[in-house]
Amino acid sequence: MSSPSLLRTGSLLALPALSCLLLAAHFLRSGSLDLVMVWLFLPGLMLWRGAWIKPVLQFALTIGMVIWIQTMMDLVQFRQVFGQPWLRMALILSGVALAAGGSVLLFETRTLRAWFSRNPEEKLIQAVVFLLTILTLGVVQAKVSFPILLTDRFFPGYGSVQIVLMALYAVWISGKLQDPKHAPLIRVRMWLFFSVVFFVQLGLGLAGWEQFLMTGALHLPVPAQILAGPIYRGEGFFMLVLFLSTVILVGPAWCSHLCYIGAWDRLASGVRKSPGKLPPWTPVARVTIFLLVMAAALGMHLLNVHWTWALTLAAVFGLLGVAIMALVSRRMGVMAHCTVFCPIGLAAVVLGKLSPWRLRIDSDCDACGRCARFCRHQALQPDDLRLRRPGLSCTLCGDCISRCRNNRLAYHFPWLSGTASWSLFITLITVLHTLFLATARI
Repeated sequence: MSSPSLLRTGSLLALPALSCLLLAAHFLRSGSLDLVMVWLFLPGLMLWRGAWIKPVLQFALTIGMVIWIQTMMDLVQFRQVFGQPWLRMALILSGVALAAGGSVLLFETRTLRAWFSRNPEEKLIQAVVFLLTILTLGVVQAKVSFPILLTDRFFPGYGSVQIVLMALYAVWISGKLQDPKHAPLIRVRMWLFFSVVFFVQLGLGLAGWEQFLMTGALHLPVPAQILAGPIYRGEGFFMLVLFLSTVILVGPAWCSHLCYIGAWDRLASGVRKSPGKLPPWTPVARVTIFLLVMAAALGMHLLNVHWTWALTLAAVFGLLGVAIMALVSRRMGVMAHCTVFCPIGLAAVVLGKLSPWRLRIDSDCDACGRCARFCRHQALQPDDLRLRRPGLSCTLCGDCISRCRNNRLAYHFPWLSGTASWSLFITLITVLHTLFLATARI
């Protein structure tokens, strides 16, 4: 970009930057240091040039304008009540509000549209992901009765800084997932990253740093307890509600993107280059294991079995799951723990039918079987391809979609095209992943 163009761009960005600095000063006066840092950060964001930044800054400055208007109204009312002069103050704050509003319009000039033009194809998803991440984490931070963000635990009052950083991470992840060729690898890496963070926090909590635990009350990290735990205890439905909410939003994708244990099963099965085939009796075994676990939880509740016995059985069940990953998944190249042994896995794929999300196989699919060579859940067997629908064990991982040479596989959401469905799925799964990464602890 030439020097005159840079000068013109800088002059147009001066007012938005000044508006952000004035808002930072406003929050400094009120003592909200975390929001001071957020508003000081936004002018620096203007140097990034990503297309998604323009709508984000416009949204932020619109919020800033509302803040100034609300502040002006509050101060006018206050001064009127006490008989103090208020007109000059109202004019000043009106001018500051208009500056913030005018800054929003400046981003629509040709010069700033050209400045924020990098990766325009990723603009909508990344902007929505950024804003949704801030909104959801902000609501969680405000509504939960204890400090749920690590920043608030170690540096009270600075949770907003972590929220913005998590939103930037979500933008980066969503950009990576929009590349169909690399999306399968990115999915596995972000899933494993979440699991590592989860268990590192658990380890630090067990080592004595209780800040790394959710509430200080320890529970075994065995997914089966999401269902079995409330049945045995008759209370403690938080994880169950979280699980069901996730299933409604993204179907069975809990099992391929968000489960802290499933990532390790995927890692184990990936040792073998291509998946093998599980025995034909495994579907029956899967249902039997589910029923036995739920019956055991209910029986222990009715018989008032002491919690030490329940804890021991849960620990044994969890260790058996680890053994299956190490011995079966690793040898066969199939996620045997998730597709056979884990009760929550069966619950996810069955309840996932209530979600509108589907993996669609086009009617002109030639059933070549290439997609099946990348499916670690055994959801694309020859009969499944012949019937043009994935098997019950499909978790919407999406690994098969980019592997089909003829583009016969796609995410499907009612009334949306395949491309729009793909974009919506990436948006939802990225926000959920980031939310879990920021808050999920034992």
